[in-house]
Amino acid sequence: MLLNPVISKLAGKRVVLASASPRRQDILSNVGLRFEVVPSWFKETLDKSLFSAPYEYAVETAKQKALEVARRMHVKHLKTPDIVIGADTIVTLEDTILEKPFDKQDAYNMLSRLSGKEHSVYTGVVIVHCSSQEDNHLETDIIDFYEETKVKFADLSEDLLWEYIDSGEPMDKAGGYGIQSLGGMLVESVHGDFLNVVGFPLNHFCKKLAEMYYPPSKQAIHRVKHDSIPYVESFENLSDIEKDCTSPSKTCKANKGVQDHVCKASSSASSTPCTSSLQNGIDERPKICTQELSIITDLLDGFKASKTLFAASKLKVFDKLKDKGALKAMEIADKINASVHGTKRLLDACVALGLLENTHQVYSNTNLANTYLVSDATFSIHEYILFLNDHAWSYFTHLESSVIEGKAQHHTAMKKTCDKGHEGKERSMRLMHCMLKIAARDIVTAFDLSKYRSACDLGGCTGAMAHELVWTYPEIKINVLDLPEVIKHTSPFQPENLDSSRVTFTSGNFMEDSLPEAELYILSRVLHDLSEEKLNHLLRKISDACCPGKNALLIADIVLDEEKKEPRGPLQALTINEEGTHRTGTEYKKLLENHGFNSVQIKTTGNLLDAILAAKR
Repeated sequence: MLLNPVISKLAGKRVVLASASPRRQDILSNVGLRFEVVPSWFKETLDKSLFSAPYEYAVETAKQKALEVARRMHVKHLKTPDIVIGADTIVTLEDTILEKPFDKQDAYNMLSRLSGKEHSVYTGVVIVHCSSQEDNHLETDIIDFYEETKVKFADLSEDLLWEYIDSGEPMDKAGGYGIQSLGGMLVESVHGDFLNVVGFPLNHFCKKLAEMYYPPSKQAIHRVKHDSIPYVESFENLSDIEKDCTSPSKTCKANKGVQDHVCKASSSASSTPCTSSLQNGIDERPKICTQELSIITDLLDGFKASKTLFAASKLKVFDKLKDKGALKAMEIADKINASVHGTKRLLDACVALGLLENTHQVYSNTNLANTYLVSDATFSIHEYILFLNDHAWSYFTHLESSVIEGKAQHHTAMKKTCDKGHEGKERSMRLMHCMLKIAARDIVTAFDLSKYRSACDLGGCTGAMAHELVWTYPEIKINVLDLPEVIKHTSPFQPENLDSSRVTFTSGNFMEDSLPEAELYILSRVLHDLSEEKLNHLLRKISDACCPGKNALLIADIVLDEEKKEPRGPLQALTINEEGTHRTGTEYKKLLENHGFNSVQIKTTGNLLDAILAAKR
């Protein structure tokens, strides 16, 4: 297959698809391409009248989507991708772009126009190569192309039209149909790439990759670095427009649209004409680098985004939309007993954050929301969000006081939760279950644990890690050891098909009692919270129970990067008690080696927790 020769070229590279479309993901996954999905926040409101041909609009939209993701990952996430793929598919009839229908009548009007006629489907595709320069400037090299496929509809009867419309499929599809699903029954013929109509021209994409990585000659391919047209209504700030930022004392290069914006802002902010600061035609005033400034502005707005997520979760907005599909702001307001005005602002903010979709004033969940934010979803983090909102948030509100006084925010927050008796204890356990359920699969598959036949999860709480272990390794049996007041409340968290012969629960205190015999010991979110004295005491106990070549210790916790620049760990450290600490991989390795574990493997999972496997040779 055409793509196969370049797979090795992409191995080890951070390849990102700037699209949430499951159809595009399936097309690329089916040919073996490994990639991350980072949906773009670019708001698709480019002025169509600026483009002489419909395909130019599709290419430019794809370009803006890909560039927004590349810049956001570089500046905000501090993870520069190697390649970002952007795509945009449009349906045109007689050079008129057909949008997604906003209601059933609009869908009927659209499909009636297509009935018996041939129309064009264009997909614009952009491949952005990214590199981070010494001054942390993002360098991009852009290759773009488009594919056109001709599609002819059969003459459609009224009954067939309405049968299809009533299925609900047209409502989120450009042109009002999806050829890969029920919409295929409307199509009489296709001339060109079928997958292009589905959403991604795979053949053309493969050819482009082959040209890029296996060019026939140096003269065969002419690559041009593009300057996109000025951005229109993105959710990001000026940092998202292509620029070359050096130090504040040097010129910050941007396209003409941004220069005009900065010039007007400078003029309006000063009573002195712009020319007054020019000497020999050179502006010697200090320059503002908007890419640097955006790091600060993103931090300033970070709490707003968090609180928006918290409020929507607390009001169960995502649950209402999961149950009803798509609703107007007025309908959602009625279901959450809130004002229409306030609800609409909250919904629009969630759209801007990529949590909801808005099609002609009708709101619906994104795949992200359905997977993680709906309270009863398999991988829901709803309980964790409520904990952050109801407890952790208040301590961060007074962080400066906590720094001065040295009080343990996380300990106090959890104590406040547990002080509410049975209800507080259950909520604390739901929080722990939520976090481990999300992280467990990446932890138990970080290393090959198939050699171990028995395990003991020390402080295993609800058994979330144990459940994942027995699912992944059919031969293993696990004993979950925790305090009596925890064990007696574990029943509601057990899956219906739990094999009680493989997962057992034992009351005990692993700090004080003798450890049960096991080939594999597990500690999840324990070590970072212990004082040095308690930490060394526990590791000595586990080390004494481990024999060379037979036993091992699996640790699930946050592992800091060596330079401690990734923000996740240091931010989390603000909430742990004053005796505990997070550690780098090197620090964990040294700690474990001091206790006789001379084989230490560390795996950064990218999930909530990282994995460490320590053993004696």
